[in-house]
Amino acid sequence: MPPQPPPARQWRVPTVLPAAKSAAALVLIALGLLFAGGDLVPVVLAGLAAAALLGWAARDVVAPVRLAVDAEGITVIQGFAGRRRLPWPAVEAIRVERRTRRGLTAETLEVDAGESLHLFGRYDLDAPPEEVAEALRAARAAAAR
Repeated sequence: MPPQPPPARQWRVPTVLPAAKSAAALVLIALGLLFAGGDLVPVVLAGLAAAALLGWAARDVVAPVRLAVDAEGITVIQGFAGRRRLPWPAVEAIRVERRTRRGLTAETLEVDAGESLHLFGRYDLDAPPEEVAEALRAARAAAAR
């Protein structure tokens, strides 16, 4: 019996993240109103920051899946909510970059497709980037068989 390819997997934004961003937007508006003291500038600035947060939260709701893999390749998010299909031959490298700054370590999954580089953080994937990289490499190896 020939080996079966791994099932398609996808990684998405944690479901609590859009709600947290929306709540933060409401807090910003409330703080702007609270500290306005008759001045419109704090309200406008808080409103602009809240609008940016709500736009960011909307992206998480409209396009929650950031990365998907199957036997033919990878699908990544592109732009606000678009998708881009990367067949395995187009994927040059899958690696995890670790950067330490001020005692904090940040990991970023990098999918290098030659003319484009796709970056994913922990909160884009709702999983450790190293774990996702291993799954991508396993799927790529299975597709090469």
